[in-house]
Amino acid sequence: MTNKKKAAFLAFLTLFLLFLCGCGAADEAESGRAWQVYYLNREETSISSETIYLDEALTQDEQISALLSALQAAPENVSLKAAAGSAFQINGYLLDEGQLNIDVNGDYRKLPATTEVLVRASLVRTLIQTDGVNHVLMTVDGESLTDASGAAVGPMTADTFIDNAGDAINPYEMVTLTLYFANEAGDRLVPTTRTLEYNSNISVERLVMDCLVKGPDTDQVFPTVNPATKVLGVTVRDGICYVNLDETFLTQIYNVTPEVVIYSITNSLVELTSVNKVQLSINGQTDLIFRETFNLANLYERNLDLIAKTPSETQMETETQTEEGTQ
Repeated sequence: MTNKKKAAFLAFLTLFLLFLCGCGAADEAESGRAWQVYYLNREETSISSETIYLDEALTQDEQISALLSALQAAPENVSLKAAAGSAFQINGYLLDEGQLNIDVNGDYRKLPATTEVLVRASLVRTLIQTDGVNHVLMTVDGESLTDASGAAVGPMTADTFIDNAGDAINPYEMVTLTLYFANEAGDRLVPTTRTLEYNSNISVERLVMDCLVKGPDTDQVFPTVNPATKVLGVTVRDGICYVNLDETFLTQIYNVTPEVVIYSITNSLVELTSVNKVQLSINGQTDLIFRETFNLANLYERNLDLIAKTPSETQMETETQTEEGTQ
């Protein structure tokens, strides 16, 4: 073999070996189970994911630890940055019956409102992939996390955060809601319209419930739901809105009938195009009777019979009855 042929052969052999090594490295890098880890972009206006690979044999606790480490590490893409890092610290976590509780330190409250939503979305979307985790609940030094409006943030899933364009999350939108509160006597419902700016990373169904718990913003109508009630979860499947409340809901502090309470919630939610029926639960349980009247295992639909008549409608009805009486 000539020197020229030997050189060509050696060059070919070198390239071939490099190709094999490259394939081996790629196979090794992509072995195991693929996970999506979510990061913020540098402008803190959206989130994007990168794929990492973890050993399929990892235990549940090891999965959580590995994902938390990934969330705090610098991503490969230089246009992204870690969702959890120098801005705040993760105090610890606890997995309890499918709910992963993540506690962060007080520095978390210093995050700008729009950034906080993106950070929360990154953590939840990443950690919800853990085997056996159904919800993620965040606390700050052991206390409830609240959003920009002051409402408590309950258990979250990936669906809690709405994508508006790709992975971009638009924190605020305008929405007009029809909410049903009580009349002064507490035996009828009065529809009210409220237009507000809200954090679009929560569902509009959850927004309706938060508004009902908070109560009306006018003195012309009256609240129906105990304001200490905690909304534990709101989900919609096949047109049915499932509302999970804590036991405080059962303690009625306002002078309203049980029908008004149930249909204040039902009518308000059914106003949304996504909802046809409503089911309520208390701490996830539906085998309860609300105020000895309403079985929470039932699905409830809109009830227009409870809506109070307007003054003009009452006057028209009176005039009609008068005319009939004089005939």
